[in-house]
Amino acid sequence: MTPNKRILFMGTPAFAVASLNALIDAHLDVAAVVTAPDRPAGRGRQLRMSPVKERAIQLGLPVLQPVNLKDPAFHAALDEINAALFVVVAFRMLPAAVWQRPGLGTVNLHASLLPDYRGAAPINWALINGETRTGLTTFLINGNIDTGDILLREHIKIMPEDNFGTLHDRMMNEGAVLLARTVKDILDGTTSPIPQARFEGERLHDAPKLTPANCKIDWAKDATHINDQVRGLAPAPGAWAWWQEEGQERKQVKVLRSRPSAAHHHHAPGTVTITGDRLTVQCGTGSLEVTELQMPGKKAMDAGAFLRGLHRRTGIILG
Repeated sequence: MTPNKRILFMGTPAFAVASLNALIDAHLDVAAVVTAPDRPAGRGRQLRMSPVKERAIQLGLPVLQPVNLKDPAFHAALDEINAALFVVVAFRMLPAAVWQRPGLGTVNLHASLLPDYRGAAPINWALINGETRTGLTTFLINGNIDTGDILLREHIKIMPEDNFGTLHDRMMNEGAVLLARTVKDILDGTTSPIPQARFEGERLHDAPKLTPANCKIDWAKDATHINDQVRGLAPAPGAWAWWQEEGQERKQVKVLRSRPSAAHHHHAPGTVTITGDRLTVQCGTGSLEVTELQMPGKKAMDAGAFLRGLHRRTGIILG
């Protein structure tokens, strides 16, 4: 009797599409896909499919979009698919009745070297914290978030020029390769899961969900730290601050590219100095040159183009 090697794939964003493609390219038996329900998006608020659903339709795969992961109808559909292994990439937290279902377990791809950077935004926080390396981990899901036994890990170097966008794309592609390798090992019965307690000596950081509060720039911090925050949040959601011109209503501006500057003007943190086509902001220690920014309702602009359209060049504070 041929062993059951059917796979159920769960994921939603573009990051997960690369992994789905890798499983298909490896000629693995992906029986169906689970993804988020279609959501209203854009100015017209038209329903939009997730990137994973779009790709699954192109591949001719059945798609499930449960609103409630505890819905008996969803569980009945899982029973009908009868997958031996569930594979999860950038999806919701699963109830035990789901992740415990397949005989070979449920494997997850996480964008850090677990147990470091557990949480929703590991790529962002590695950059925000100024790390020079991060990694990818495949592990078996258990009852707690990102704590299951590790299957494979791979180190990833963070380049000085990396921001969230560039690092995300590199990890997306390398993670897909690591995941396909992991799934093959599971199906072949050659894995040796390692408890995360084995890595207790490694540094532990949290990687919580990004919010407007933790994306706001605190100019009292040093320029290097703020520059890392900008890198970790660009191109989206973007580090932000209040742009305040004297006598004008303040505006929320996103800082999308920057670099620490040797200039020091002995001003209060947040004070803007404009020299030619360069915009520098005083920090608690050092200064930061803002090289790309975005005003509300406007496209992102390099600093030179932005400053050419600016009427006032003094008395500006970034709060």
